[in-house]
Amino acid sequence: MAGHSIPHFQNDGGHRSIEIGVKEFMCVGASVPFDHPHVFLDMGDDNEKVCPYCSTLYRFNPALKATQTEPVGCTFTNPAAA
Repeated sequence: MAGHSIPHFQNDGGHRSIEIGVKEFMCVGASVPFDHPHVFLDMGDDNEKVCPYCSTLYRFNPALKATQTEPVGCTFTNPAAA
């Protein structure tokens, strides 16, 4: 994830929930042109957070690394940074 100090996640598959390995992250919605404003989300003491733009439910899974997701493939990679 070159160019990002905070992991970014996307929901191209329209999943109801995505498990991630971090509690502070950015949600971008789906890939361009279907993205929404890239919003910073912080779960704080909770283990779940809903994106206010796309309503994706993110769940913290401590077994995952910062760039891993379940389902697989929800990590956003900026094509300009790749």
